[in-house]
Amino acid sequence: MSYLDNLNIWKNYENLDPTLKAELDSLNEKELEDAFYTDLEFGTGGLRGVLGVGTNRMNIYTVRRATLGFARYLINKKDARTKGVCISHDNRHMSKEFALSSAKVLANLGFKVYLFEDLRPTPELSFAVRYLKAIGGIMITASHNPKEYNGYKIYDEEGCQLLPSEANLVIKEIEAITDIFSVVEADSMDNITILGKELDEAYVNDIKTIVRNPNCKKDFKITYTPLHGTGQVFFPNVLKNLGYDVYPVLKQMTKDPDFSGVKTSNPENKEAYDESIEYAKEIGASLCLATDPDADRLGVAVLHNGEYVLLTGNQSATVLFNYIVNDKLNKKESLENNYLFTTVVSSSLPALIAKKHGIKVETTLTGFKYIGAKAKEIEGSGHYLFGFEESYGCLIKDSVRDKDSLQACIMLCEAAAYYYEQGKDLVDVLDDIYNEYGYTVEDISNIGLKGIEGKKKIELIMNHFRNNDISIDGYDILIKEDMKLGTILDMKTKTVTKNPLETSNVIKYHLSNNTWFVLRPSGTEPKLKVYYGVSGDSKESVYEALADLKDQVLAIINKLI
Repeated sequence: MSYLDNLNIWKNYENLDPTLKAELDSLNEKELEDAFYTDLEFGTGGLRGVLGVGTNRMNIYTVRRATLGFARYLINKKDARTKGVCISHDNRHMSKEFALSSAKVLANLGFKVYLFEDLRPTPELSFAVRYLKAIGGIMITASHNPKEYNGYKIYDEEGCQLLPSEANLVIKEIEAITDIFSVVEADSMDNITILGKELDEAYVNDIKTIVRNPNCKKDFKITYTPLHGTGQVFFPNVLKNLGYDVYPVLKQMTKDPDFSGVKTSNPENKEAYDESIEYAKEIGASLCLATDPDADRLGVAVLHNGEYVLLTGNQSATVLFNYIVNDKLNKKESLENNYLFTTVVSSSLPALIAKKHGIKVETTLTGFKYIGAKAKEIEGSGHYLFGFEESYGCLIKDSVRDKDSLQACIMLCEAAAYYYEQGKDLVDVLDDIYNEYGYTVEDISNIGLKGIEGKKKIELIMNHFRNNDISIDGYDILIKEDMKLGTILDMKTKTVTKNPLETSNVIKYHLSNNTWFVLRPSGTEPKLKVYYGVSGDSKESVYEALADLKDQVLAIINKLI
């Protein structure tokens, strides 16, 4: 249907939510077209978009339609209704309403529903699915996106987000629902079980088992912020119970959907730490921890030589993995059939550490659902040791099948305590790793391209790199991986082999000098992401090479837009 057809259906619906109707009446023609020209798409993080009226927005009707489609997909599985679905939500506008509406849609179809009493972290939702042996899960969240957004993640019975092959089946079911206003909710809570402290305790007790050295001295201070999100529920208390001296940033420990106490809700951005670092200076804290609103990702600032240094997601994951590996070696624990899981856009350092010690390495596409699927594959034949991706997410124990910032918090604090006893902070440890394995630095360019025109520009850029040869001064292009075409092209011999990774609109260039870059349209935001990795003999040389590589790649892109 055209956007006008969709628009007229909504205009003519007599029972349209009053708030959405008022918004509909206020939009200009261009805004109406963007709100109705397409249906909101599932990406790497599920359904995510701006809150508002229209088929291309997050609202009660698009959420109900998605839930009905998910239910129709689940019904084909054995005992789906009796196994039930777990549902949780974050602190955003409409999150609680979307969670309750989803619960009632499922209940109306005869599903048992486990609904968390209030906001809870995404990893706890994943744990709940596995712990309660449910058939699936729903998490209402837009992660670190701005306050105007919300989202809808769906999970399988393994507590893992759906892979594209399965998500596409859900999408087909959703697309078959042509009347978005026909979805019915139950008029009671009869089939809905409320989850609370009992499930929290099961999750926390399970996660605490990752502790490797409980008797480390913990005589240092830590600030913690949930950035108004779900980490506020119990993260500070868990760390305190483990003996850490934790100081929450109180003005950010509130369920504020407007995120009014933070400059950004994304721990990848340095502005997210401004208040934490200011507080840390007042009390003399050594670490500043920040979890994103749905608490699956952790960022950290480390006091080093009198300054607070922010670690990237790659760096903190490298430090954690190195700590775990060395601790196992010190305790003479076997690393045989242990696995490290990484992604095509993540740092190469953990893989180098793994290979040195005979740990098997599996590389997946971006998105923890791929790591979760790999974790399932090795059950019974291998041991899950560590998984991470560059976007500040890692997983240490796979009783959860998604990124888990509580696990990351616990292990990062433990690693810090262990190294402080040796007179080192985590930046010192990172430098030691660089000295042993070589200096490696990564970065990312986020190219925002909104709306219909933005989508066309992203497609134009990807097609240009996909269909044309490029050159990068100072480098030989060795290999070009195209995950959409499913090919690995050796640029010297021009031979093509099959790419073993799943199909995705991602292109990776492997250059000389252990350098690479990746182009990938975001699955959750209107932007093109370009990832870079550079290795060298010194910090100065790698940062210089990184700046040069970024300039050259962005110059090609800028000519196209």
